[in-house]
Amino acid sequence: MDSTELTSKRQRAVKHPKLDNVLANWVLQCQACRVALSGDLIKEKARQFARQLELGERTPEFSNGWLAKFNIRHGFKAQKSYGESGSADLDAIDRNMPTIKEKLQSYSLQDIYNMDETRLFYRMAPDRTIARRQIEGSKKDKTRLTFVFAANADGSHKMEPLIIGHAQRPCVFNRKSGEQLGFYYRSNEKAWMTGLIFREWLQKMDQQMQDANRKVLLLLDNAPSHVVRDLPLTNVQVFLFPANTTSKIQPMDAGIIAAFKRRYRRFQLQDAIDRDEEQKADIYKVDQLIAMKWAKAAWNDISSKTIANCFKHTGLFERETQKNEVGSEEQDIENELKDVINQLPIGHPMSVHELINPEEEQQVAHEEISYEDLRKLSSSQEEEEEEDGEVMDENPPMSTKEKLNVLHSCISFLDLSNPNHVIAHKVLRNIQFEIRTIEKKQTTLDRYFCKEY
Repeated sequence: MDSTELTSKRQRAVKHPKLDNVLANWVLQCQACRVALSGDLIKEKARQFARQLELGERTPEFSNGWLAKFNIRHGFKAQKSYGESGSADLDAIDRNMPTIKEKLQSYSLQDIYNMDETRLFYRMAPDRTIARRQIEGSKKDKTRLTFVFAANADGSHKMEPLIIGHAQRPCVFNRKSGEQLGFYYRSNEKAWMTGLIFREWLQKMDQQMQDANRKVLLLLDNAPSHVVRDLPLTNVQVFLFPANTTSKIQPMDAGIIAAFKRRYRRFQLQDAIDRDEEQKADIYKVDQLIAMKWAKAAWNDISSKTIANCFKHTGLFERETQKNEVGSEEQDIENELKDVINQLPIGHPMSVHELINPEEEQQVAHEEISYEDLRKLSSSQEEEEEEDGEVMDENPPMSTKEKLNVLHSCISFLDLSNPNHVIAHKVLRNIQFEIRTIEKKQTTLDRYFCKEY
């Protein structure tokens, strides 16, 4: 009997495949969140899913025998509790570090990649009170995206970011696809990474490496969507980090994603100042397409030295990835963000750290998945999604305000997918900052000399 026949027999033995798949995905999500599961809890969740699936009289008894078969079918073992969510298991890191380092020694730095996902609330205000309301309402206004980033250990290759949104063709896409607009873009109703999207991404990477005649190692965390089994990969070997260790040893978590968010927030807050000077009602409002352009430019702006430095800081490499420290580069951007935040009308300003690392953006598809969530993850909005975001105005016209308006018009004209335009963008923003600083000093002097004594 061959493996195909065995597989079909196992599939026929499952009386309720939809229930089986939904429950298995829920268990995987609990594992990702390090939730300790008992057999009774799994059976109770199975009963809930059975009611949602309306199995009625066909509902299994969910006996211990049923549970044992379910666990065997999916390779589930007794779960352990790892304490606080998100905390790193330092013992696990120490135990596994020699094995990981030995694996890495077989590859050159340019052939070692890491991939990870992150959420982005692309309209989030740097105000604690406003941001809390925005995040709580984001499921309604859909102003969040998921980004998938990958790069190699010497920083010589940043892969094109994958962006996951809610709709296939949002209104601002003007009936074009993401690809037609120059993005690697996918969608589902939750804007989450799914197993299917991940497998497509991984096969695309494998094809790229085939075309380049390269054999590479891909470091991944063990998120439930990172399902590699049965994929016919020829040029990419996947290495999964041990559970509960990635916050300490995954390069993307060691500063690369933070570097991206610093640059994105710089674009966003500089634009907010423009909108404030134009007396716009919502200075943080931006449409999805512009947010995607800023994000792509932010990713492209991260230097190879920054990426190599983040790989080095994980402690995974005996070799030096880069001798040049680039902390000053990131510190300069943080200082710039502080200056910009101080120029904005904010009641309860965030620190730069809070702005770059909001807790809600770390929760990428690591929440409890309901039956409805699982249904939504397999579907996508094909119709256009209405956007209430505005396209940036181009108002040329020369007082200080008029100068700033002209600069804003020039900035809006730039194509941030063009590296030369990114350089021009930085120059124009510096000019804006100088003009605002001079105006602020002049206003202070005017007030001083106009005092009545």
